[in-house]
Order: sequence, then structure tokens, then C-alpha cells
Amino acid sequence: MFRLIDNWRARHRHPASLVLHAVGIPLLVAGMVLGAWQLLHSQWSWWWRPVGLIVASYILQGIGHALEGNDMGEVVLLKKLLNKPYIAIAP
Repeated sequence: MFRLIDNWRARHRHPASLVLHAVGIPLLVAGMVLGAWQLLHSQWSWWWRPVGLIVASYILQGIGHALEGNDMGEVVLLKKLLNKPYIAIAP
């Protein structure tokens, strides 16, 4: 568990990136929980609420990674699967 946290901290050193992630990660979780709740209660006519939270989350985290100079975790995974070069930790 500590190795996972250490790896995350190595990829998120810029203070602004940490703030963006501190806002973005809870937005992502909230979007997923809200989406699941809406599906369970057949309220998908409001689909834009969880989608908006998730999109906002990824925009904030993307800005954070742009400041860091490295790729987002999901992008790293996708590039690995496609055998493309990626930047896991900025120099």
C-alpha cells in the first residue's frame, strides 16, 4: 500500500497539481456514485450530472498532469497496451 502511495506522490509533486487532484479525485468518485444511484433509481434522464462531474474531474487532473509534464495514469495504461511511448514520471 505504501508503495502505491509513494508512486502516486512521485507523479504528483507540483503544488497546483496536488490541489487540482484534491478537487478532481472526489469529483470522479462523486460522479461514479451519482451515476450508480441514478441507474438504480431509474433517473437516467439526468445523465448529464454524473457525466459532467466525471468530465470535470478528468479536465482538472489533466491540467495537473500537464503542469507535471507526465501522462495521466489511464493514458499511461492505454499507451502501454498500444506499445506507445509514455511519460510516467517527468524528469
